[in-house]
Amino acid sequence: MIIVLHKEAYILKKSYSSPNSRKQWIIFPLLLALTLLASACGNNTSNNSTGSAAANATEAPASSPQPETPAATAAPAFKTVTTVNGDIEVPTAPQRIVAEEYLGSLIALNTIPVGAPGLTLENMYFKESLTGVTDTGTYGKMSPENIIALNPDLIISGNADSYETLSKIAPTVIVPYGDLKDAHAELTYFGKLLGKEQEAADWLADYDKRIAAAKARVDAAIPADATFSILEHADKSTWVYGDNFGRGGQPVYQALGRKPPTEVAAEIMEKQWAELSAETLGKYAGDYLVVTDNTQTVEDFQADPIWGSLPAVKNGHIYVWKEERSWYYDPIAVLAQTEELADWLTSGQ
Repeated sequence: MIIVLHKEAYILKKSYSSPNSRKQWIIFPLLLALTLLASACGNNTSNNSTGSAAANATEAPASSPQPETPAATAAPAFKTVTTVNGDIEVPTAPQRIVAEEYLGSLIALNTIPVGAPGLTLENMYFKESLTGVTDTGTYGKMSPENIIALNPDLIISGNADSYETLSKIAPTVIVPYGDLKDAHAELTYFGKLLGKEQEAADWLADYDKRIAAAKARVDAAIPADATFSILEHADKSTWVYGDNFGRGGQPVYQALGRKPPTEVAAEIMEKQWAELSAETLGKYAGDYLVVTDNTQTVEDFQADPIWGSLPAVKNGHIYVWKEERSWYYDPIAVLAQTEELADWLTSGQ
């Protein structure tokens, strides 16, 4: 401030002694005022800076810059799976699945689909788990309109003929009927597909424990060489089945380890089914018969001239159940059916 005043005094003195001193004298007070104002503002700014620095000194020191940590690599949204239709990109964690088949395996893995055909929704072994699931139409011919409305991110089916239509809606995985031979094959496959390998392993461990207990009971009650036949009877036809076609084949032949009559065993296991005539029924009938029929009872078979002549029927070694209990062959159904048949076989019939 003092320096500025001396400088301004010097200018003032010099100006006053010049020929134009009178005119210039008039403007010098104004210049002096402006100079003083500028000096005050400069001091004010300096004081504010000093004050801010003092205030900051009482605050916690700023943390030192830390090296940036690379962001965790996000899991890929899709993965490639190999199917009968080639390699397909599917979601790693699908949230909205439409399942035409294999619902038992999905439910065992705590995965409830958003849609399924009416027939599968009626599966007595897990229908309560499917409350609220949308009916997508006829099994084998699901309605594209119904499926589109559900906005699925994955479709699962056993029907190869549906692939062209379904794959236009969402990624579609076709697992043809019979390709997965047992509960272990199913749960392992879908555990891997859905990223639930541990859930599959845990479920199968409990499954194996319960199956082993049922088998031990049956082995203690039924001779090891006793033969079993899996049959279905309707008004004018009778069919025999192998170990992967429902009607009790999985529980009897896979879970309990029983065998069909030796003479027809290879044929049954290879073809998985055959239609029988009245004349050939005896050839395919084993020591124990597990028969699907919606109307007939054990007593009806015993009274029938042809069926009543079979040794198994004469000995009371025939078990009759309806298709609503025998048709299903998913892991949940097979476990329940195995324990049901074990109860019958160990009850003394």
